[in-house]
Amino acid sequence: MPTPSERLALALEALDALQTQGRHAIRSRDLSRAHRELLLKQGFLQEVMKGWYVVARPDVEAGESTAWYASYWDFCRDYLTERFDADWSLSPEQSLLLHAGNWNVPQQLLVRARRGGNQLMGLPHGTSLLDVKLKPPSGADMAEVAGLRLYAPAAALIHASPQVFLNHPTEARTALATQRDASDLLARLLEGGRSVVAGRLAGAFRNIGRDREADDILHAMRAAGYNVREKDPFDRELPRIEYQREPSPYVHRIRLLWQKMRADIEGRFPPPAPANDIDAYLRAVDDVYVTDAYHSLSIEGYRVNRDLIERVRGGVWDPDADDRDRAHRDALAARGYWQAFNAVKASVRQVLEDANPGAVADRDHGVWYRELFAPSVTAGLLKPADLAGYRNGPVYIRRSRHVPLNADAVRDAMPVFFELLAAEPDPAVRVVLGHFIFVYIHPYFDGNGRTGRFLMNVMMAAGGYPWTVIPVQSRTRYMAALEAASTEQDIGPFTGFIAELIGQPTAPAL
Repeated sequence: MPTPSERLALALEALDALQTQGRHAIRSRDLSRAHRELLLKQGFLQEVMKGWYVVARPDVEAGESTAWYASYWDFCRDYLTERFDADWSLSPEQSLLLHAGNWNVPQQLLVRARRGGNQLMGLPHGTSLLDVKLKPPSGADMAEVAGLRLYAPAAALIHASPQVFLNHPTEARTALATQRDASDLLARLLEGGRSVVAGRLAGAFRNIGRDREADDILHAMRAAGYNVREKDPFDRELPRIEYQREPSPYVHRIRLLWQKMRADIEGRFPPPAPANDIDAYLRAVDDVYVTDAYHSLSIEGYRVNRDLIERVRGGVWDPDADDRDRAHRDALAARGYWQAFNAVKASVRQVLEDANPGAVADRDHGVWYRELFAPSVTAGLLKPADLAGYRNGPVYIRRSRHVPLNADAVRDAMPVFFELLAAEPDPAVRVVLGHFIFVYIHPYFDGNGRTGRFLMNVMMAAGGYPWTVIPVQSRTRYMAALEAASTEQDIGPFTGFIAELIGQPTAPAL
């Protein structure tokens, strides 16, 4: 008779075989009852609905949402294909969001299927799926992205509700901006005689500064005998930005987020007090190091205390001679933080000497990241290749509906992020969006929060503000504010949170 460990190993082998086949939505019949019940009991499976499961991790607390959010889109793809074969698609509104690079997990996913049952199915963590009995798109109107069946971009713009321009203006502008010209839209508008939609799209193009496309739509529709009235579907205009032809949608998305959010940041910070004595400013930064390290590392879940931080700073920490230090994750994190902190101080000095803060951060942020994790490489816990640069795979944020950019999109988005940071004249905007957009992109597998807070404090120095510590006691509010900015595009809570911290004393390290 196999031992309990052997039974679990056999069950894990069966689960691994399914994952090797590319299965993310696990059906009851995919596993034997004994294997399924054992994997559920041990925390390797999480039930989504009756008869359907996703893979989970046993080392996280019960009810934790990360496993579901990380597997959400793969599950929906597999489940919908199993149920409807190829006769389904996501709604035009959801299609538009995905084409525009917004892969956040929606509260409710609307699906069109010829065999849909008009049923609302509850899914984990307050999400749901509504399948509507409607014909999905076909031919050129259908596109497939990551296995999901979507309306093609032009078809999504035409079929989406006017509300999408009000509820998701960044995504709508991004989708418009990635159209090479009006040709794909006009072919569909003329064929269907869609004069109201034509007027709406003409107004939308005019709103983003694409006057030629707006005029082409109006002239072509009127020449075909349709009475078209141009109407701007957006509720506000943004400053005109340079819309390139056919770049990554993520480039437009970052630019549009910046323009939209900066208006909500201006005037929210206290007046700056530029540093007249650079050495005195840097001494004040040194004085706050222990407190900063304790709170920043604790936010990330490392168990550190003042004694560990002081041992690291004093050189008592010795991974070469002490096996405990070599294997001690928290000590490695503390040592890496000390090395990165000193690299950041060098960057702070440069911006205090009037170097462009965006350019300094662009050049130096990779150095800060490598210093954070160099001790783990030295100890053999990470490979040297892990310090090569931006991540080359997906990453997920615990308990967040926000899905960070894919690896290819990171390489498109980071240069435009630093371009915007370097060109931004308002110090408060640099502080808030420097931190937020960095963690929104999430360019590394690990260390994004710490690097984002370092970047924030370089921008603080450039703006005449003191080094500011985000206290671990405020972690819940901090993460909620970042979540609101990421999923609702509401930067107000995060702006207010940072503004309140400036110049306030922070509880010292324990």
